[in-house]
Amino acid sequence: MTRFQTTAVHAGREDFGKLCVHAPPLDLSTTYPIADLDTGSASFDALIGGAADAANPIYARLHNPTVARAENGIAALEGSEACVAYGSGMAALTALLMDRAQHGKHVLVVRPLYGTSDHLLESGICGMQAEFITDAGQIAAHLRPDTALVIIETPSNPTLNLIDIRAAVAAAGKVPVAVDSTFATPVLQRPIALGATYVWHSATKFLGGHGDVIAGVVCCSEERAHPLRTMRAATGALLHPLAAYLLHRGLPTLKLRVEAAQANAQVLAQRLAEHPAVAKVHYPGLADAPNAHLVGTQMSGPGSLLSFDMRGGHEAAAKVMSRVKVMTSAVSLGSVDTLIQHPAGLTHRMVPDDVKLATGITPGLLRMSAGLEDVEDLWDDLAQAMA
Repeated sequence: MTRFQTTAVHAGREDFGKLCVHAPPLDLSTTYPIADLDTGSASFDALIGGAADAANPIYARLHNPTVARAENGIAALEGSEACVAYGSGMAALTALLMDRAQHGKHVLVVRPLYGTSDHLLESGICGMQAEFITDAGQIAAHLRPDTALVIIETPSNPTLNLIDIRAAVAAAGKVPVAVDSTFATPVLQRPIALGATYVWHSATKFLGGHGDVIAGVVCCSEERAHPLRTMRAATGALLHPLAAYLLHRGLPTLKLRVEAAQANAQVLAQRLAEHPAVAKVHYPGLADAPNAHLVGTQMSGPGSLLSFDMRGGHEAAAKVMSRVKVMTSAVSLGSVDTLIQHPAGLTHRMVPDDVKLATGITPGLLRMSAGLEDVEDLWDDLAQAMA
């Protein structure tokens, strides 16, 4: 077995020698010639049934070779049997919910989590009734006979709470556990190895890594991937091949990017914690962070996301966003540049105000995704914005 960085460079490229290519081929075909009808019919049946591939791709909504290579690369990094790619992270979550709704109508969700995920779950439009809790230690007490899925996000968005995945899986018993591991990436955390049934990512973030692709993935066993592929084919949610090409391109540098950004975040978090304009810093790498013991055990590092609460509330947070010059004031994360945004007013705006406050999403909270700039330039930028 190769080590992570070697896998990141070569995963999903296993057929390059046979194809005599060095860069990933970009297949933009919408349909594929059918030389033999019987083979075509058998291929159609296989793909509609959720198979990973077939003798003929038939139609790009069913299968695309460029997408499959990216999926194979991500599965190798996550240590899962399969990966199913979608047009966005929300499309991936939607497919997962629609699949599990066939097994039960109750989904147990630990808050906080990404605001749009929260909104989708609370809406019930995917056919499941969401019950929200804020303490993962209460999972077992809230299970019902019709609970079909437990959802956790660790580290959580935007307060960087850590949840013990092994403990959550044990508490859930026979109920599948899905982990949003977008903030951690497989560089820092592999939920499948810790017992999770599903791990999903907004691949728009670190996996793509350059702010130029929208994508989502679900990693799981091959058996559980079958219905997800069937759902994807029926709903037309397949990732576009150009997006898959860009996603695959980002994997070889994933570890290098995550670790460099993490080093910057560690410095910034410590300095912010000592700044008089900051009331509180949320970062797993700080000694007083909740469940900090999971860094070095469940996670190999604290990551490159942090959030901090300005003492002046909304007004102070807004001023910082408007005054930064090196950082980019924008939503999203995991890009090569540092991004800073206001969760209460942007990513979590659709979450009810009482829920925001109860989960630490205050009017003065800012979330930062550290990038690859020189850390001293980032700190100078923050210091002048907070002055």
